[in-house]
Amino acid sequence: MESPTPFDSEAPLGSRRAIIRRNPDDATEIEMIEATWGSDPRFAGGVAYRFVRSEGQTFPSHRCLIPASEFHMTVGEKRYRVTLDGGNHFYLAAIWEPAMADWPLSYRVITVAANPEVARYQERHGAIIQRRQVMQWLDAQVSVSELLETPPARTFVVEEIGSGARRPVQQALAL
Repeated sequence: MESPTPFDSEAPLGSRRAIIRRNPDDATEIEMIEATWGSDPRFAGGVAYRFVRSEGQTFPSHRCLIPASEFHMTVGEKRYRVTLDGGNHFYLAAIWEPAMADWPLSYRVITVAANPEVARYQERHGAIIQRRQVMQWLDAQVSVSELLETPPARTFVVEEIGSGARRPVQQALAL
């Protein structure tokens, strides 16, 4: 299996990345395949969507996961790396769309309201699926409202990506 890599929310439309999903031809099989980021713009007035809000959605089918070691954000001229506080890799909840005409198999990342560490920089971020929740997401074993929720405070460490140095933006609190 491919190792999780950083997820860059500023990657260009059409960037390809590995996704994990149930095989639509054999539901007993979980597969990792490559997909294009963003929806087909022909079906949305010329706009290709890369994200979908979680609120009010149930996502009954076409669920997938994006393995990630961290995610990146850009605020003005600065770039930031966001990792889980414990350093573990995670997954971003997503939905996939089948290839149609000349548009390849694609995916969109599902977003939630940003948690306190990220909210200082932006309003939303990808919905985090922990490793222990993989099957719950893929097989709809748990309600969407339980899985796609804003993580609590102190879930993430945010660091500025600079000239090669990792500079923490916030210090961990000792309790």
